[in-house]
Amino acid sequence: MALNARLDHRNPLVFDTHELGRRPGALQRLTRTVDAPKDLGIQGVIGVPEGAPVELELRLESVMEGVLVTGTARAQAEGECVRCLEPLGLELEADFQEMFSYPDADDRGRVIAEPGDDAEDDEDRLFLEDGLFDLESVLRDAVVLALPMQPVCQEDCPGLCSQCGARLADDPDHHHDAVDIRWAALQGLAGSLEDGEKDEMSGAEAGVDEKQEK
Repeated sequence: MALNARLDHRNPLVFDTHELGRRPGALQRLTRTVDAPKDLGIQGVIGVPEGAPVELELRLESVMEGVLVTGTARAQAEGECVRCLEPLGLELEADFQEMFSYPDADDRGRVIAEPGDDAEDDEDRLFLEDGLFDLESVLRDAVVLALPMQPVCQEDCPGLCSQCGARLADDPDHHHDAVDIRWAALQGLAGSLEDGEKDEMSGAEAGVDEKQEK
């Protein structure tokens, strides 16, 4: 990743590393509660609602090439059960670790004259800018990896009835009498024959009654 552009220290997901200095081995621990950014999760499936509180616990460690950030994010995710389509909530805990490099150091911590000259090397790297780093992209990746791709309200959720859409968990005995389509035509034919026999019997009884009256 190229150098960050004008990070805003007022952004709650931007952190300052000036207290660490560039002393390898220096440590700093931070806790912060921030509002969840937009689209934090798996879009259309499950995620942390925008503006919901996200608790962050961070460990910043100064190393030769930059600052190693290790942390945990905790939040309440919301989504929909993929089986019964009912709303669900999930306690989310996402761990992450990322290196934010000094813009004037290579991956071995050696000072280089012109940072960013090698585009291929910089493509997948995150950089500090004036001692600041933005955690949003790291947090977003960690949350997506921690969330289930197919969330369910409970492990044994039976889902919905395939015929009428009823929620099976509400009625464990729910069922429909299955009719084999191979016999449906014969049943219809049998019904027609029975109706014809009934009509004939009715006609015969009517004829007998007429004779008796005569």
